[in-house]
Amino acid sequence: RALAATPPEGGRGYLGLIVPREWYVGCTARTFNRPETARAAFTATRAILEKELREKPDSALTWSLLGKVKAALGEKQEAIAAGQRACELWPLSKEPGWGVRTLRHLAMIYAWVGEKDLALQQLSLYAGQPSSFVDYGDLKLNPDWDPLRGDPRFEKIVASLAPK
Repeated sequence: RALAATPPEGGRGYLGLIVPREWYVGCTARTFNRPETARAAFTATRAILEKELREKPDSALTWSLLGKVKAALGEKQEAIAAGQRACELWPLSKEPGWGVRTLRHLAMIYAWVGEKDLALQQLSLYAGQPSSFVDYGDLKLNPDWDPLRGDPRFEKIVASLAPK
């Protein structure tokens, strides 16, 4: 029902980012273990985002989402490069509020491509800070963090954010 309610052009994200409908299709297919559907949807999302970046090459949020798409497609080096590009465009020194979002996405990219040490290093730097977009509920329940579950370092970060 949620996909049926998503407009064909996608949804509006932060600061005008258009999140393609195909992204939501891919995430849903991935959740329900439909790898072929997920791959097709993420491939379509990649094409849309790459076109968007040709028109707006300095869109940090688009680079960030592209990194997550490439990670979902198994394009490890390209995913990391896209996530790092987003962080370069919005460094914490210039964009403390939004820069943390790109760092969160970079940590997620690292987790998705199997770079647990780098993901945990990123998370330990900013998890729980104001405007970090990473809190106890996110780490405890968001399936995007599943690749890190069971790692004692991840569980320590989660526990440190638990309500008192």
